[in-house]
Amino acid sequence: MSKKIILLAGPTASGKSKLAISLAKKLNGEIINADSMQIFKEFKILSSRPNLNDTKKVKHHLYGVISVKKYFSAGDWLNEARKKIDMCLKRKKVPIVVGGTGLYFNTITKGISKIPDIDLKTRNKVRNLHKKLGFKKFYDLLVKLDPKIKGRIVSTDSQRVQRAYEVKLKTNKSLFDWFDNTKSDFLNFEIKKIFIDIPREKLLKKISARTELIVKKKCFDEVKKFNKLKIKKSLSANKLIGVAEINDFLSGLISLEQCKELINIKTRQYAKRQNTWARGHMKNWNKLYSENLSILLKKSLKVVS
Repeated sequence: MSKKIILLAGPTASGKSKLAISLAKKLNGEIINADSMQIFKEFKILSSRPNLNDTKKVKHHLYGVISVKKYFSAGDWLNEARKKIDMCLKRKKVPIVVGGTGLYFNTITKGISKIPDIDLKTRNKVRNLHKKLGFKKFYDLLVKLDPKIKGRIVSTDSQRVQRAYEVKLKTNKSLFDWFDNTKSDFLNFEIKKIFIDIPREKLLKKISARTELIVKKKCFDEVKKFNKLKIKKSLSANKLIGVAEINDFLSGLISLEQCKELINIKTRQYAKRQNTWARGHMKNWNKLYSENLSILLKKSLKVVS
């Protein structure tokens, strides 16, 4: 049996989960989550995790397995996904990796750089320097320190310029030298890549319908429970769309209609970013779409067979 992995990506609410289940049934497959928010235990409704009915039909992995209190990186995800992929293949199942987090897919197709951990002292030193100099002067200093950065990272991307600076400072190697030496762990695998390329107007309708569905369920209780955990602001679970908006509604700052509209706006913006990522990082993926699931399944089976 060939070591086949199916990667299935697409913007939020595009119908990835339904297609994944249909593919898994046809191909004797199992589903592995590649969504950075569906990984969290505490957010079943707001993250639109597959329901019990779905998980009964096909085995699902890495859904609701990490606490919101924990830091969980793309590297952590890759380690867990690798174990699940190996497990599926040993049991002669086809691993179908499904989600909307582009960075997770990149770790499979391109690998992840083995940059050593940067100590807090160096990190704080770089942050303070960036704050003191401002983005323009800091960038000029970075280019002197690491000329390979020029034209590859923009000066206003504060997160990446600080990362480039701390990596060069600590390892004496350019961030891009680390990237260039990065290889995928799956080079000897047959990787089939599908991106659901749903038309914008259809996606907007699906986003609105999903927001209505989330609000009908007990998403407010989910947010109240999350608030009680008082997790660090820097942790990624805080960024889940709906948390801030529902808190504003619960505080009486906005109405339920305003809350739903703000969730819709943020979700649309997120979907736009996902599509932009796909244009830049998923150029060689098979872009497929049909409103009819059985037609989309046929198209997908042609790609993966």
